[in-house]
Amino acid sequence: MTYEQTLHYLYNKLPLYSVIGIRAYKADLDNTLALCKHLGDPQNKIKTIHIAGTNGKGSTSHMLAAAFQECGYKTGLYTSPHLKDFRERIKINGEMIARDFIISFVEKTKTFSEEIQPSFFELTVAMAFEYFA
Repeated sequence: MTYEQTLHYLYNKLPLYSVIGIRAYKADLDNTLALCKHLGDPQNKIKTIHIAGTNGKGSTSHMLAAAFQECGYKTGLYTSPHLKDFRERIKINGEMIARDFIISFVEKTKTFSEEIQPSFFELTVAMAFEYFA
């Protein structure tokens, strides 16, 4: 697949909250955990900070990432949504995820994804964990 075909798959074949609303919402972690298990549990290979709440998550995340980078830590940042480019969502030390990684990740997980039918969010979270690991 090309990068454009890969993005088309992500945006059009997976349930996306901003497009179909609450029908894309999953109240459990089953798909995310299944994807992570399928990938060898990359989330267990990294240290994380999960920022939750109603307001300020993006600003707080970016400030923490900048502080950790300044202290010399290799720092991954996963945010949503993006403004212009899907790759803005997943960065390491401020550099956006490589197009080739996105393509290979989607190709690698496509068959399994079609079995469990994750949402856009579930698949991109697993992609971030795999990239950071």
